[in-house]
Amino acid sequence: MTINKYQGKTKEEAVEKAKQELGAGAVVLNVKEIKPKGMFKMFKNTLYEVTAAVEEKEAFPAQTLRSETKPVHDTISLAADEKITIPGVARENTRPAVAPAPAPAEQEVVPMKEAKRESTNEGLEKRLENLSNILEKQFSVEEMRKSHPVEPQEKENRTEGFQFIKMLYRTLLENDVNEKYVNQIMDEAEKVLHNGSSVDSILSNVYQKLILKFDQPQTIELTGKKPKVIFFIGPTGVGKTTTLAKIASRYKVDKEKKVAFLTADTYRIAATEQLRIYANILDAPMSIIYTPEEMNDAIARVSEYDLVFVDTAGFSHRNEAQCQDMKKLIDGLDEAYEKEVYLVLSATTKYKDLLEIADTYKEIANYKLIFTKLDETITYGNILNIKLYSGAKLSYMTSGQNVPDDIEVFDTQKIVKQLLGGR
Repeated sequence: MTINKYQGKTKEEAVEKAKQELGAGAVVLNVKEIKPKGMFKMFKNTLYEVTAAVEEKEAFPAQTLRSETKPVHDTISLAADEKITIPGVARENTRPAVAPAPAPAEQEVVPMKEAKRESTNEGLEKRLENLSNILEKQFSVEEMRKSHPVEPQEKENRTEGFQFIKMLYRTLLENDVNEKYVNQIMDEAEKVLHNGSSVDSILSNVYQKLILKFDQPQTIELTGKKPKVIFFIGPTGVGKTTTLAKIASRYKVDKEKKVAFLTADTYRIAATEQLRIYANILDAPMSIIYTPEEMNDAIARVSEYDLVFVDTAGFSHRNEAQCQDMKKLIDGLDEAYEKEVYLVLSATTKYKDLLEIADTYKEIANYKLIFTKLDETITYGNILNIKLYSGAKLSYMTSGQNVPDDIEVFDTQKIVKQLLGGR
């Protein structure tokens, strides 16, 4: 299998270059727009980059054969630390102004008239950007508070702190965090305020509480016992097949593990063909299964592989018959195999629906959470809501359809900053 990238002034030009070199059997994996950067970007044109692949059995035309064929891991971008830009929720002039952070040595309060000149969004952005300094300063501030009586200036700080808590309260609600959880977080923040802490200490306290509530993400870990079976379950249209392919690509290319595919999604022909394309690209075996017995037989045939990824059919969480079929499939896995189950959810799904989905799939199996389509929403409160409601561990998050890109281990700090009004 050969995978290469091609650029052109248009998508069509880039695709044509791929087909000229790889042949008519080339499969387009991804099309990405590359905008010019730098001080001379106004003089440059936008380019389009196409990632294409072809199986080596489909020979290239003799005149276009390369003397060397790069290995897959040298020709495909799999940067796990690729940044995802998450838009902020805060809007100009919709929140009360917040005074800039006081200097470490002096707890100076900026007059409110001056504070009003700076938008709330910018003020909170600066506080979030300097959060590491805030966290370091918090402990020295608290020690100083314990050893000094409350002075008039500290009373002003306390008043400012109450206003700041109200602003954080509204910000979390605007980001769709459930009011019950917001109240819990703010109750803890008010305890800090009663101890005489500054606005910066309040922010760092809320930030830390949110980090702890999200907990550390848990991803697929290999124990050495082969094969480990990974089930992907979830409603229709959340991106299970694409997410499966992204994760499988990481383990195949980055970690050089042997992976195999099974699909129980026999309701949609397109889903089977999509997974078959990914399997061909990764040079991985694939089987279609209908029953637990067929699943165990298929796994036995790849018993020396590290990972077996099982794609399942999406269905309404209210369809009891399909829920029972899914439970039978997962429970029917031979006890000799280790398994993990990942519930794939869309960040765009309504909160009440997510609650029902979480409850329904909890009856099927214990699961970890993957959230998709973060690029299709500007609010991420439901991620925290479902994490706290279900008690399940978070694992991955995705923000696009590009395979194997647009996926990363759940970035807790990035999401918490966004929930607090940052970007």
